[in-house]
Amino acid sequence: MDCASCVATIDKALSRLPGVSGVSVSLARETVSLDLGNGTSAGEIEALLRRLGYRAARLASPASPATLAEPRRAASPSWWTTGKGRIAIAAGLLLVVAYGVSLADARLADAAFIVASLVAAAPIARTALRKAAAGAPMTIDMLMTVAVIGALVIGAVEEAAIVVFLFAVGELLEGVAAEKARSGIRALAALVPQTALRETGDRLENVPAEALAIGDIVVVRPGDRVPADGVVVDGRSSLDEAPITGESVPVAKGPGDKVFAGAINAEAALRVVVEAGAADNLVARIVRLVEEAQDAKAPTARFIDDFARWYMPLIVALAAAVAVAPPLVAGGDWMTWVYRGLTLLLIGCPCALVISVPAAMASSLSSAARNGLLVKGGAVIERLAGIETVAFDKTGTLTVGRPVVTDIVPLGSRDAAGLLALAAAVESHSSHPLAAAVAARAGRDGVQPPAASDVRALPGKGMEGTVGGTPVFIGAPSFAAERAPLDDALRASITRLEGEGKTVVVIVVGGEAAGLFALRDEPRADAADAVAELGALGVGSLMLSGDNPRTAAAIAGALGVEARGGMLPADKAAAIGELAARRRIAMVGDGINDAPALARAHVGIAMGGGTDVALEAADAALLHDRVRDVPVLLRLSRATMINVRQNIAVALGLKALFLVTTVVGATGLWMAILADTGATVLVTLNALRLLAFFRRA
Repeated sequence: MDCASCVATIDKALSRLPGVSGVSVSLARETVSLDLGNGTSAGEIEALLRRLGYRAARLASPASPATLAEPRRAASPSWWTTGKGRIAIAAGLLLVVAYGVSLADARLADAAFIVASLVAAAPIARTALRKAAAGAPMTIDMLMTVAVIGALVIGAVEEAAIVVFLFAVGELLEGVAAEKARSGIRALAALVPQTALRETGDRLENVPAEALAIGDIVVVRPGDRVPADGVVVDGRSSLDEAPITGESVPVAKGPGDKVFAGAINAEAALRVVVEAGAADNLVARIVRLVEEAQDAKAPTARFIDDFARWYMPLIVALAAAVAVAPPLVAGGDWMTWVYRGLTLLLIGCPCALVISVPAAMASSLSSAARNGLLVKGGAVIERLAGIETVAFDKTGTLTVGRPVVTDIVPLGSRDAAGLLALAAAVESHSSHPLAAAVAARAGRDGVQPPAASDVRALPGKGMEGTVGGTPVFIGAPSFAAERAPLDDALRASITRLEGEGKTVVVIVVGGEAAGLFALRDEPRADAADAVAELGALGVGSLMLSGDNPRTAAAIAGALGVEARGGMLPADKAAAIGELAARRRIAMVGDGINDAPALARAHVGIAMGGGTDVALEAADAALLHDRVRDVPVLLRLSRATMINVRQNIAVALGLKALFLVTTVVGATGLWMAILADTGATVLVTLNALRLLAFFRRA
């Protein structure tokens, strides 16, 4: 299927059959799904599709990457072996032969061009009649058939042959361009390997990747692609996830880390436990979401489709009036005006106009998906292009989502390394985020903590234990003050650090305050740049946080955004609703506790690293946790809408120009079909420019 007219033809033909309902035709996936009742069999459906000129094959399981990729590769031969390719080649050869005959014997010229026209136009006429019988008489094939027959009747035989050839070339180019627009997603579907090394007892066996079940253990050797979504259970390596998420830097993976099907193992062997079947892995979900998005029409596309429905009959009526009215009313020459009417019929074909929006949207959605940005349809692209304000959740969105130690303040004769060693000795026994941050800092600084005994957690207060025979307590300043006096200098340091939005814990060793640690969930490395880019686009930024207002203000001040703190999920949703009444607003969050706010915004954008929530809950999802992808997404949407407007201008502009030149007699049949084909090719090529957006970004 090459364009929206294919979808309309198939839809009409199938919907007329008895017992058929729920017809859904996907141009992006080149699939048809429907509900069969009594009266029509699946075989009859396939036979009808073949009569309409389409090769149809039933898909047993269309959900997995393998079934998404394989039938398409089989259905995508070289252009010269396709039906449209053979018609174009045959029409070209017939035209050359006809010209050769006319040069050899002028008396045979007309006969040669008539034969060339009829033979080349025969497949087009058969397709037109099939579509008309299926309930779709107003097709470009029918217009071409009428125009060629009319040209032969009035003696424009040479032009008739040229028109058929140019039309065949245009149809071929349209098919090649449609295939190119789909290629990005098809390449993504083919990323998942066909086989996997599965552990079975004490041996490894090669099995089809589709046969893997949840809980299976697979071995991924260096250089192999991961065969399924899962979690590393043994081994450490770096994985190249660029083919899936667009992340250019290999990501280190170890036990407990998630891996995605299609990622390339770069260094050492990994043992991975499978967590998702072939139909539910990240690649399969991305492919499904993007293809569904391509089939979901944008408001502009729906308007163009509605416009084309009454535009086509209007053009046919206008062409008939141009052919008949001047001779009948003003005594004009019949041959001249019939010729102009036929030319007008060809010029009026709305192919370029109908494809102007979906071609741009398909290219944009495919390009975004290959770079880790999922957008659910053209309607979302249109809304994104008009966004005036972006509201961000703080934790896990603008910040990394986990606290880190930012300050170590030792007291007396102690040094920072010694204080960190004591703290880590106790905190390494806890899974609390603040304790984990202290232990992680010790690991990064190469500090080896001593052994601790009698360690226990004091809920809501802190941790205590014994290190080298000395009691050690780590906790909030108010509880530390119960165990040791805090002098004015230490209290001043606590106040200053808390004023910077940091959480402060005090370490008490042997009954006296030994120092303090300050921790904070730090902004992502690219957060400030992303906010600055949004400002350059004329888009405002706002941070909504559940943290206390002082912490929220400190983070916001570092990033240069307005902040609102102390907000529960319901408060965020209310704030978004109030802002959305005045401005077009997008909400960026983690897709879980921000779901109400994501739903209230004009566009909800989830940053979730490929989780189910990130893919399903919002209008768009950023597969890798980069804040800078937000302004990139806005720039892509704006570029897409500019592309759409350019396409519509080209399609309508050329129509208007040639309609005028046709009526005044300045344009002939071959120029008419060249203009129509040229407009379709120009619109398609312009749309394909969006596939290179990220190479320029």
